[in-house]
Amino acid sequence: MTTPRAVVDALLRNNSPERVGLMDSPWGETLAAWVDQGYPTRSVHKDVGELRWRSDGKHVEVEEAGEYSEPVPPWLHFGYDMAGAGPWFDQLPLRGHSSLVEETDEWEVRRNGGGAALKFWKHKSGTPEHIDFLMMSREVWERDYRPHLLTLDPLRVETEQIRRNLDEIRDADVWSHLGHMFVWEIMRQTMGDVTMYQSLVLDPGWVHDFCRVYTDFFKVHFCYMFEQLGLPDGIWLYEDLGYKNGLFASPRVLRDVIFAYYAELVAFFHDYDLPVVLHTCGSTAEALPLIVEAGFDALNPMERKALNNDPWRFAQEYGDRLAFVGGLDARVFESNDKELIKREVSAYIEGMKARGARLVFASDHSISPNTRYDSYRYAVDVYREHMWY
Repeated sequence: MTTPRAVVDALLRNNSPERVGLMDSPWGETLAAWVDQGYPTRSVHKDVGELRWRSDGKHVEVEEAGEYSEPVPPWLHFGYDMAGAGPWFDQLPLRGHSSLVEETDEWEVRRNGGGAALKFWKHKSGTPEHIDFLMMSREVWERDYRPHLLTLDPLRVETEQIRRNLDEIRDADVWSHLGHMFVWEIMRQTMGDVTMYQSLVLDPGWVHDFCRVYTDFFKVHFCYMFEQLGLPDGIWLYEDLGYKNGLFASPRVLRDVIFAYYAELVAFFHDYDLPVVLHTCGSTAEALPLIVEAGFDALNPMERKALNNDPWRFAQEYGDRLAFVGGLDARVFESNDKELIKREVSAYIEGMKARGARLVFASDHSISPNTRYDSYRYAVDVYREHMWY
């Protein structure tokens, strides 16, 4: 039997993998709930200023060095074949900037280093609500934010934390990856959706300049990380291009304004011989030709609730050029019905195998607290019954 690292490498490079891979992403509050249901924990030393796990699933800054309890990493506990070695580097123009705008017991509004005020829940997971944006014109971008992104800034990278994570993953011979969101998501969290969508059509020159600056910024900072840490086994890029009923922008706009920068960054990583996985939620069927053309090696998560996201069809049409990570409707896990879990997990894996898909089995998004620990463990057991090609 080959190692987890070798399994994923074969899947992403189309080198006759011996089995289907395994990974997933339980939420922080899912792990908190699972700990109460018997999920194992471990003790780790944390220094002042580092982040430690809290029993509600959030992470808080350590004020006193010592030993702290945290859930065993899911990749280690469940035997996942791939694991991220984050944290991400600080990609916003004003490094380290987070100013409190408003606060209650339940939430807080903070303005980030790109001028956006976002509302975050304090005690539960969820995407932040968009409140207010300062970067609403090219003039503001050029005057207040662009100049901060033109040179390497090593202080943006938490090198030692990433090094420790990479060492642990490498020691287990699991496929390690670094990753980040890229230009689409960074535009959304700096200029906001309205200004972004308007500018894609009315001022594409600004969007091109934004993407040009950030592509160069990413290349120089990943170069620095590779020099300091050595190479991971691959890269994930997180860019949610769609919603439930389609893409946020037409394929033509994405091709004309955005995807050339994806292709450039993918080629940069390929020059290091690193496969690249694209994570994009929502309906992505119309973007598949662009994703393949840009050179991505794998697609995640193929959200089943979204329009035309049919992994079996994706495998038939693009399986010679893409591997697939995900695709099992997370609501199957949330049913906590073992008969349903067995039927759906078996059918999905066997259906993908029958179509020649190179598959890393995972949910079509992530694992919410609605899934019980025993239910997910059972799903992993069913996967192992069907994992061999």
